[in-house]
Amino acid sequence: MAKLLLFLLVNFLTLGSGGSLSYDFYNTSCPDVEDVVRETLAPIFLTHPTAPAALLRLMFHDCQVQGCDASILLDTDHPRISSEMISSKNFGIKHRESIGIVKEAVESVCPNQVSCADIIVLAARESVAVSGGPYVEVALGRRDSTITDATLADTFLPSANVGVDEALRILTAKGLNLEESVAILGAHTLGATHCVNIINRLYGPKADTGIILDFKMLLQLNCPLGVTLASNATFVANDPTSLAFDNQFYQQILTGKGLLRVDSEMQHSAFTSPLVARFADHQDYFFRVFSSAFLKLSSYQVLTGNHGQIRKWCDRVN
Repeated sequence: MAKLLLFLLVNFLTLGSGGSLSYDFYNTSCPDVEDVVRETLAPIFLTHPTAPAALLRLMFHDCQVQGCDASILLDTDHPRISSEMISSKNFGIKHRESIGIVKEAVESVCPNQVSCADIIVLAARESVAVSGGPYVEVALGRRDSTITDATLADTFLPSANVGVDEALRILTAKGLNLEESVAILGAHTLGATHCVNIINRLYGPKADTGIILDFKMLLQLNCPLGVTLASNATFVANDPTSLAFDNQFYQQILTGKGLLRVDSEMQHSAFTSPLVARFADHQDYFFRVFSSAFLKLSSYQVLTGNHGQIRKWCDRVN
């Protein structure tokens, strides 16, 4: 069974990326790249406990726009084109500079060989592992985009108020099956949610009347009206173990404490509720399915071969 799964994943990567992603891509050109990434991130994780959650979110936001191409790292001075970071859907994205630090370390060992796109994926993989989650073996060989555009981020990134049906549509369109889609949403187990992303669930005419009272009161205590919400200072932990990658997220959902709309709706959807229950009961199984989902999402419509470039600096094109 394990050999069959490996065969299917290898074929998925071959078909989805023109045959250019591989597990030994840097064996000759930069054999120590994964060690360099891990060692450079270690002090960042030590001094910034929320960095793993930030770097995992960074990868998801990069991969959902044009594929995993590091376009989210590009800044631009072009008068008619704005960086993806200008998009309101990238509010709260942090630690882009950490990718630059890792890139500098990699460049010192293997100049002009490793893409920023691959570094983002490796950093996300290390973020999951260092937080207690699975160690995902990822295929490499992505190249970097030369294009960034906030309108693309506005178009392709889901809103904070996305429901479960739309979330599933977005993820399955990227090659994930239903089970993998529910598992990849389990990345919400790491980190926190900014109050600006849940405020409409708590107050006003469109407030969510389905939130259980004690949970709603807790959220309102952390996100009161009258507080400046458009800042990184107002947030709520995604679950009680927000620094650990575990299955607490699903256990919270089962008790009616899904933070975002999509989280809450997963409990009630006939398609997702059995999977939520299974992941809540079986963490190892969640880890296996999440690993498969991570591999697929990070390999969807990537630039390879002669497309794109290997940037020397992640925040600008060569």
